[in-house]
Amino acid sequence: MTPDYPRDDDGRVDVDALLQEMTLAEKAGQCAGTYVGELDDVQRVADVESLVDSHHLGAVTPFGWAGSPHVDPHDAAAVANRLQRYAVEETRLGIPLLVPVDAVHGHAYVDRTTVFPQNLALAATFSPALAERVGEVTAREARATGVTTNYGPTCDVARDPRWGRTFETFGESPFLVSAMAAAKARGLQGDGLDADGSVAATAKHFPAYGGPLRGEDASPVEVSLTEFHRLFVPPFVAALDAGVASVMPCYNSIDGEPAHGSPRFVRGLLRERLGFDGVVASDWNGVEMLHADHRTAESSEEAVGDALVAGVDVGSVNGARHAEAVVSLVREGELDEVTVDAAVRRILALKRDLGLFDDPLVDEDDLDAALRRPEAVDLARDVAREGVTLLENDGLLPLDSDAHVLLTGPNADDLTAQVGGWSVLDPSEGTTLRAGVEAASEGTVTYEPGATHRDAVDIESAAAAARDADVAVVALGEGWYLHEFGPSEMSGSEPGAFPSRHDFGLPDAQSTLLRAIHDTGTPTVLALVSGRPLPIPWAAEHLPAIVFTPPGGTEGGAALADVLFGAEPGGSLPISVARSAAHLPTHHDYVRHPHPIGDHEHPPSYDPLYAFGHGLSYADVAVTDATLSTTTVTPGEPVTVSATVENRGDSPGSQVVQAYLRDEYASRARPVRELCGFERVDLDPGATTTVDLVVSPSAMAVVDSDGARTIEPGEFTLSVGLSATDAEAVSVGFVVE
Repeated sequence: MTPDYPRDDDGRVDVDALLQEMTLAEKAGQCAGTYVGELDDVQRVADVESLVDSHHLGAVTPFGWAGSPHVDPHDAAAVANRLQRYAVEETRLGIPLLVPVDAVHGHAYVDRTTVFPQNLALAATFSPALAERVGEVTAREARATGVTTNYGPTCDVARDPRWGRTFETFGESPFLVSAMAAAKARGLQGDGLDADGSVAATAKHFPAYGGPLRGEDASPVEVSLTEFHRLFVPPFVAALDAGVASVMPCYNSIDGEPAHGSPRFVRGLLRERLGFDGVVASDWNGVEMLHADHRTAESSEEAVGDALVAGVDVGSVNGARHAEAVVSLVREGELDEVTVDAAVRRILALKRDLGLFDDPLVDEDDLDAALRRPEAVDLARDVAREGVTLLENDGLLPLDSDAHVLLTGPNADDLTAQVGGWSVLDPSEGTTLRAGVEAASEGTVTYEPGATHRDAVDIESAAAAARDADVAVVALGEGWYLHEFGPSEMSGSEPGAFPSRHDFGLPDAQSTLLRAIHDTGTPTVLALVSGRPLPIPWAAEHLPAIVFTPPGGTEGGAALADVLFGAEPGGSLPISVARSAAHLPTHHDYVRHPHPIGDHEHPPSYDPLYAFGHGLSYADVAVTDATLSTTTVTPGEPVTVSATVENRGDSPGSQVVQAYLRDEYASRARPVRELCGFERVDLDPGATTTVDLVVSPSAMAVVDSDGARTIEPGEFTLSVGLSATDAEAVSVGFVVE
């Protein structure tokens, strides 16, 4: 039975009137969330119902994260409905719950859903259209199980690839991350929050998370304020422009201020300057960390007050303790109830906009019809295939359909590693690379494990099998992990063991397997499936073919097999591949600087193993020349660069044409180049086309330490090509008057 909520003249729930009916304890509860499963404590559904009753909690995560036992979709939907019924029917005001999940690459913490490639693989497609479609499917499947809010899209710009969350990002370029994150947000929220199959999107992790010191998860991000505003803030601006309903702060401190307790970053930058008036939800334990880790709050209670004053509305997991702290702080005069009211008003408005006051329940009988639809599975395979990046090829690929193939390595037949983190440990659906190759091949396929991710497993047998094969495919890389490469009981890796930020490269067992196979003389393909762009200098020097993809989801094995046997690889690197850990940081958009003893004495500042944007085709595609719509523009006016693209080969080609901008002289030191436009081109053999890329005025602007953007008069150079370094060959200039 739906409670008799106060409503306005349009029939919508009157948030202000409802707020006036609430006690302080009921308000405090709306600012607190909890979970079902195992974290610090074990909480079952009945325990959470008791907390909703006693502490009026307003948000519950009953599934959709690694600690929940509810991974079956019917179980998940039933639990969500049970909790919503309790909140609506058994509490005084009947306020429904927010139900957030971590659906990072599809609704992957629930079985029998469509699990997409990780975001770094999605970014390799350079296709916002695909990102939007991924968001749409994710939202439909999540909402069908009772989800109201997704903790995504990820807006972090990955600036240290040692970081364990690199695979969750859209790469190293603020421009690319902005485009992909905004598109995914649009897909998640669809035609409106109350529309069928839509969820509230959460832009995370504000304002800077992707450049932690040492590559250590949640360590401080120590950048200048200029770089802060140039690199990390733009994707959040793009997500806000796309209409995200929620924002999540990062765990890190920036300029000495932990984001969860920073009025400067949350209230000042996000709310006042960027104009965001939606819900800010804490990252898990992010509020408590102000006391326990950052030590900027002397108690857990003080941490709750600091977060609310900063502008954080919901403490996502600390439940009763968070709610009790809000009540205590107000009664003791340490927290103004007006601050609590503002947070609750935003939370209630989100619930209203999601349509939860009208009907918070989902139809459990129609659930199966929403999950893993054939067109969604096809989309997942298409995305995975377009995210496969061909790094090297001397003609070995594509493979002959009747070739005798040896398949070996830890990522050849491991579905858990293939889907990667933020998903169930034992996927119920999907195709491994082994199954994909066996389905695609008309010849003999032999499989030998050779090695696990960390240990050798009869490398001699793998080498013997390679000698009898026409070609060997060695599938190496990383397995399932979260954050700082754990948790150990789930990832199977002790802290500090591979993969880790200290092991930024293939471990000995995998390297030994690869060299042993190569030493047989059998042509060898390296298929690198890794959440981070691991340096592979030996492979780059010695192997005839290398393909790279971050974890490809449930259809990743089939997609990778498609590419090996002739489907056009669509990927372009969204992140640079360094030559070694000692070469870090390696970014295409490094800031120009002097060479005190001369250019000839200074090794290149950007000398990657593979450049940002690199990705080969089975065709011979080239950008041959470029022209501008005008050579003189006024400030605030865009400029269009038109590039001629040719397929000189005898097979169809698909490549991402990229534009890079350089400000020749400016009042502040600027990057040597910045990505400012891109478009995928599909060309038949012998075909030529023209690509028009519009460069926005914001790309020309100089960013200062306050985040102000000013377009200064002067000379600019636009380079167009198929990677950050390749583009230097085709350049044109224009002047801003």
